[in-house]
Amino acid sequence: MFFSDHRIDAVSNLGAFLRSVASGAPAPEGLEDLAEALRAAATKSLRHNGWFTEANVYHALASWGEALTKENLLAWRDREGGTREVNRHRVGIVMAGNIPLVGLHDFLSTFLSGHFAVVKMSSDDEALMPVLATVLLRQDPLFEGDWVFVDQLNDMGAVIATGSDNTARYFEYYFGKYPNIIRKNRTSLALLDGSESDEELVALGSDIFQYFGLGCRNVGHLLAPADFDIQRIFANIVDWSDVVNNNKYGNNYDYYRALFLLNQEDFLENGFIIVRENEELHTPVGILHVSRYQTKEEAADKIAQWGEKLQCVVGHGHIPFGKAQQPELWDYADGVNTMAFLANL
Repeated sequence: MFFSDHRIDAVSNLGAFLRSVASGAPAPEGLEDLAEALRAAATKSLRHNGWFTEANVYHALASWGEALTKENLLAWRDREGGTREVNRHRVGIVMAGNIPLVGLHDFLSTFLSGHFAVVKMSSDDEALMPVLATVLLRQDPLFEGDWVFVDQLNDMGAVIATGSDNTARYFEYYFGKYPNIIRKNRTSLALLDGSESDEELVALGSDIFQYFGLGCRNVGHLLAPADFDIQRIFANIVDWSDVVNNNKYGNNYDYYRALFLLNQEDFLENGFIIVRENEELHTPVGILHVSRYQTKEEAADKIAQWGEKLQCVVGHGHIPFGKAQQPELWDYADGVNTMAFLANL
């Protein structure tokens, strides 16, 4: 059953569980052991993956907890046309591992649509998801027949796969015969118009640095007026200076700084991020590109040209500053409606 009340209740209870763990509040009754298991999984994640700091893992848990409320889930169902019968399929899910729980949306979409999920987790993020699945099982043991975690996908009727541009070519080769959603590299930008307040530029810092900039919704490029002073950015992102103390981030920053110095390339830096005037949309970790425009029409043309390379745009008239990593449940990755895909299998 597509978006059944029973499944919505289970997922909203999962949201309450995540909120309790993220805030340090007592776990819901009967889930105390799983709260401890999730905390242990968080510790295992950060020991296994140097990008998964404690702050980032718990930020992800809190964000999902805030998203998975009964109100949001019912609004999501209303947007997708309400409850109805679907032909049940085995849906293969290949998850990415760039940020904590980045594959949870695909898992919950498959669960809420009434299909069976065949899940291939990323080796970079394989500790957290099984605990959340167990939380769902506590709501109803019969949910055990709704998913399986595997090392290799097989025997499925549809596929949702997320990866890089390189892995997407493999996905298209192996999964092209199935109905599929195959996602590639995307990134996000901030469109500045010069009227931004200091508070908005402070909020932009989280769009740039949350999860070390590894998410497709992280801002790695600023599209700014010709006369915009980049020093305003530096002045308002100082609260994120600790990112350079992460070994992986710091090594990346040092490498590119040395490379640009060796090549005598122009850049600005403040000790934890390098800013370059560059038309390239995609940027390595620790680097922010800036390109300029003269008119609003020119800015709109640039955004249109980047097209499918863009995940989202932050700025006035777009996603508010500081909200890039807080999508609604119906803000689908790559603009492809996952629930409509699953409903129509």
